[in-house]
Amino acid sequence: MSSELRLGIVGAGAIAGAYVDAIAASRSADLVAVADVNGDAAEAMATRAGARAFTSHEALASSGICDAVIVTTPPATHEAIAVSLLSSELPVLCEKPLSVDLKSAFNMTRAATENRVLLSMASKFRFCDDVVTAHDMLGEGKIGMPIMLDNVFTGVVDMTRRWNSDPELSGGGVLIDNGTHSVDIVRYLLGQITEVLAIAGPRMQQMLVEDSVKLLARTQDGKQASIETSWSVHKDHSAFISVYGTEGTIEIGWKGSRIREGRTGSWREFGTGYNKLAAFTRQIEHFCGVLNGENWTLPDAHDALSSVLVIQAAYRSMTRGAWTRVEHWPRPANVPVATQVS
Repeated sequence: MSSELRLGIVGAGAIAGAYVDAIAASRSADLVAVADVNGDAAEAMATRAGARAFTSHEALASSGICDAVIVTTPPATHEAIAVSLLSSELPVLCEKPLSVDLKSAFNMTRAATENRVLLSMASKFRFCDDVVTAHDMLGEGKIGMPIMLDNVFTGVVDMTRRWNSDPELSGGGVLIDNGTHSVDIVRYLLGQITEVLAIAGPRMQQMLVEDSVKLLARTQDGKQASIETSWSVHKDHSAFISVYGTEGTIEIGWKGSRIREGRTGSWREFGTGYNKLAAFTRQIEHFCGVLNGENWTLPDAHDALSSVLVIQAAYRSMTRGAWTRVEHWPRPANVPVATQVS
């Protein structure tokens, strides 16, 4: 069994740089390959990391030097790349969103299931220390039964010159981009989402996709979530996640978090806030740990598909202007979540 996995990255853009830093900080992985259709970009990132450069994911896969691959290309390309890698029996950690539509998502998850190989969608907030601590507190009943969650991901960022503004590449705007993180947080902290209502705000940036969205969600047991996400409005909140329970409140903040046990009790601080490098590094180490046989929970292909189902239901809701049910497919039985790397 290998303790340090050989990872490849497909896509040499900005987000790939974050993975290069995380892999360098990790004790579980070594970056050995970078592939990008832009050969110069692949070469530059590979040189930075001491890895080999390739101009296609097929060449990277056929080289045989990788134990698993991280896909960081624009969402519209995820299906073809991931299916190819999974068919080569290479586990895949795919950047969010998993895909731009349900057909693509199903093809990716089917490839993972049929080849019995791990497919996971990047979910960095599940690996933020304060979010993990809050999840454990909820499980321990520290604030009673959680009944409501607020999430705010807003900021002013010019997206007009990025691929995110091209619906053919992105599959949508801020809803599929930031909203995918939001939906995953709700699912992680409250449970499965069964119904959504999405409302797009007036577009402040000249794009073909939405730049501000309000999303309301209900879970299967009646819990409620309110999500605000925008590329054009900044809401200056110290907490980006607030969970309200029958016996208290948890606030998860950018610079620190706190809990109030009891409806009128005093606040107790915990954690140090959001650290991007730490979250990415923990995600890499967790991914590698699962592949090395550790009995850890990792968002798998079914979790990734569930996220896409919620986002696509939200887009239907935005078009209809009404609450919309989220279709859920059963988790395949007797399929391992990972192929152990030896």
